[in-house]
Amino acid sequence: MKSRITAAAIAAVSVAALAGCSSAAGQESGADGFAPNDVRMIVPFAAGGGSDVSGRAIAGALEEATGATITVENREGGSGAVGYSHFLAQEGNADYLLASETALLALPLTTDVDFDHTSFTPIMKLGDDYTLMVVPADSEFETCADVIDAAKSDGVVAAVSGAVSLDEVVFTLIEQDQDVTFDRVPFEGGSEVIAGLLGGQVEVGSLNPSEVLGQLESGDLRALCALSDERYEYEELADIPTAKEQGIDVAFAQFRGFIAPGGISDEAREFWIDAAEQFAESEAYTAYIEENLMQANAVYGDEFVDYLEQNSADLEAVVAK
Repeated sequence: MKSRITAAAIAAVSVAALAGCSSAAGQESGADGFAPNDVRMIVPFAAGGGSDVSGRAIAGALEEATGATITVENREGGSGAVGYSHFLAQEGNADYLLASETALLALPLTTDVDFDHTSFTPIMKLGDDYTLMVVPADSEFETCADVIDAAKSDGVVAAVSGAVSLDEVVFTLIEQDQDVTFDRVPFEGGSEVIAGLLGGQVEVGSLNPSEVLGQLESGDLRALCALSDERYEYEELADIPTAKEQGIDVAFAQFRGFIAPGGISDEAREFWIDAAEQFAESEAYTAYIEENLMQANAVYGDEFVDYLEQNSADLEAVVAK
């Protein structure tokens, strides 16, 4: 059953966003038919989380590749629906980009929104970002198997950063695999999940390594398992067992990438794909992947479209109600 994001809230941001669409005119001025002008990178989640880190890294790299000025805007709300709905209103305006992730696919499957991945122009998938199940340092849980045992008896309160996020998908997969149910508390971003864990509002959380590495290194939080196919090779994470090692047959990655609005010109699409390919060949891309403990797997344009179509079909089997 799809939930409904407040119509008035989305309508308000959409109307306001339309005011920015007028800048689409006059784009056909570059040597190849398009030159960016005052570009906006929309991040549909709160500052401090994995999507925010991704958006700012992409914006900085694209500035280097193109010479354009790219301003990052956080438009959080509705588990990403507010930001994506604002972006939908930029139809045809290639001066807008959006730092995208699995919510692009999960929102249309579970929530009453006016878009799906075909509403936009996919530019680049940077790579894959798995999650860790984490707990406060003083938690009684020592393994993910302990969490499952508690969920079967007393229940477990789990944090998710967005009601249709990667975290929601991961916990749903665990429920299906282990025949348990978690009590979920949704937050708007990874930083809020961390605050909820540290404040005792929730017992467990599912966070991307880049979001929680600082707290793991300080000892404030502990990782019980990695929801990945294999153990990480990164030194900081190499000792964390996979969920599969603990009898939980679950691994699911969130993609990180960026998209442009639907209806942009072929010249604008190729401009951003060319810039993305330059980014992937740069030290900045390598640094982003390694600093955020991701798996590098860049694809562009039509290949990104194919990935989204397949991933959406896989996701539908998990989250659609």
